[in-house]
Amino acid sequence: MSITSLDGKRFAEMIIQGANQLAAYAQMVDALNVFPVPDGDTGTNMNLSMTSGAKEVQNNVQEHIGKVGAALSKGLLMGARGNSGVILSQLFRGFSKAIEHKATITSEEFAQAFEAGVQTAYKAVMKPVEGTILTVAKDAAKQAVASAKKHRDIVLVMEEIVAEANASLNRTPDLLPVLKEVGVVDSGGQGLVFVYEGFLAELKGEALPTRSANIPSMDELVNAEHHMNVQGHMSTEDIVFGYCTEFMLRLEAEKVANHPFDEESFRQDLSEYGDSLLVISDEEIVKVHIHSEQPGTCLNYGQQYGSLIKVKVDNMREQHTAIVNETKTPLQTAPKEKEQYGVVSVAMGAGISELFKSIGAKQVIEGGQTMNPSTEDIVKAVQAVHAETIIILPNNKNIIMAAEQAAAVLEEQVIVIPSKTVPQGMAALLAFNPALSAEENEAVMKEALSHVKTGQITYAVRDTQIDGLTIENGDFMGLDEGKIKVKGKEKLQVAKDLLAEMIDEESEILTILHGEDAINEEVEALVAFCEETFEDVEVEVYNGQQPLYAFIFSIE
Repeated sequence: MSITSLDGKRFAEMIIQGANQLAAYAQMVDALNVFPVPDGDTGTNMNLSMTSGAKEVQNNVQEHIGKVGAALSKGLLMGARGNSGVILSQLFRGFSKAIEHKATITSEEFAQAFEAGVQTAYKAVMKPVEGTILTVAKDAAKQAVASAKKHRDIVLVMEEIVAEANASLNRTPDLLPVLKEVGVVDSGGQGLVFVYEGFLAELKGEALPTRSANIPSMDELVNAEHHMNVQGHMSTEDIVFGYCTEFMLRLEAEKVANHPFDEESFRQDLSEYGDSLLVISDEEIVKVHIHSEQPGTCLNYGQQYGSLIKVKVDNMREQHTAIVNETKTPLQTAPKEKEQYGVVSVAMGAGISELFKSIGAKQVIEGGQTMNPSTEDIVKAVQAVHAETIIILPNNKNIIMAAEQAAAVLEEQVIVIPSKTVPQGMAALLAFNPALSAEENEAVMKEALSHVKTGQITYAVRDTQIDGLTIENGDFMGLDEGKIKVKGKEKLQVAKDLLAEMIDEESEILTILHGEDAINEEVEALVAFCEETFEDVEVEVYNGQQPLYAFIFSIE
């Protein structure tokens, strides 16, 4: 079927399929990762970034392709992780900017958008390196422009984009010596190829393609003679800048008045503190990725211009050592003695993940309402805990079955506590007592589920009627134990109304987890309301950084 005009709804499906294809092979992309630092997280970072973009698109599907592109750009900016994820976000930021005022696009406009994306990505990188995702994107875009001069059919143009992207990917070892030395193609470029393959599959109405012949299997990525994966070809000591530092700034008028913000000057100043630097910004937000030995100095510099709203610092030397040790033979590493207990929790949002870790979770799996971890994800997390008895907290009703399936296939003793919400999971974990037997812990943790009430503030993505309420697209909804109790146009008012419904004379502690969609002023106003209205209730506040839910309430 020929497609000569691409609208927003079709483009949205392309984005979703591209994200799905990348997600299916994220682990393989991780295994290819040797440049710029062999920390084995390129696939993970690209997957999380693309997933964030796809989620924003799913919430904004419409005919106007420019508006869908704007949603993609916003989602990618907010969710971009790692060097590769930020570059991916810039490729589609430029793409989206090129089509922002168009309701539909032709094959030529489609090709020009790819070219615009490449230009934006190259500008964002302090020192572009050829033989990476940038090269693959550049070569594919050049082919797109040439193809669009011959074909009005967007499907044919996308076919040639995928073909050239694969060809360019196979050329990356000739441009980047470390790839040739190890015998792999560039990991970021491979991730981008997967995204483009998803685009093409959607345009042709076909199933997503299986693993390409040119991609090595996981077994092939391990050197049998030396029991070493590709990351082992570099010594940990060779990593010059050891901390992968990412942060997001919200620009503040008062600070910018004293230190006017200029993206290029900001990028130039930060370049003194490390490499692999990426800086991207819009009118309100600045996102930074840098490999540095001085992460604190980088954060302090950024705070001259605004407030930190997201911070992530990874020790890449530790990451690299862990990856290399994973494939050593048992003779090289003494077996680690198992602990008595280990807790695996599912959480959405970096803040909630850290909260679970702080109260005792050994492994936290990223997942939630729209990104459920698979049985395999849970099995891997359980195996990583290395304990005699593992307790799983799904924290979502849709994940309980996968957790139970994981328990059924594992040799270890695994207990699934059927927590349906994050507050339930927190209550259960706080009730855990290492001095008790497994059976006793199972009983007290299940009992704890009934001692907490869960409230959630989210928004509607379509018009509907449910629970006796008429809800319009964009309305905020207050959920009490998953049931919609209140709705309205104002987020803060809906939150207040829900708390008024849920808090009673027996309530003693209110924990507020505020998410990505809650701004500081709203959080402060809500806390003030609670302290004034519910004088006998102790209020605790944490930045959960969770998506979808502006607020999650735990009431005990």
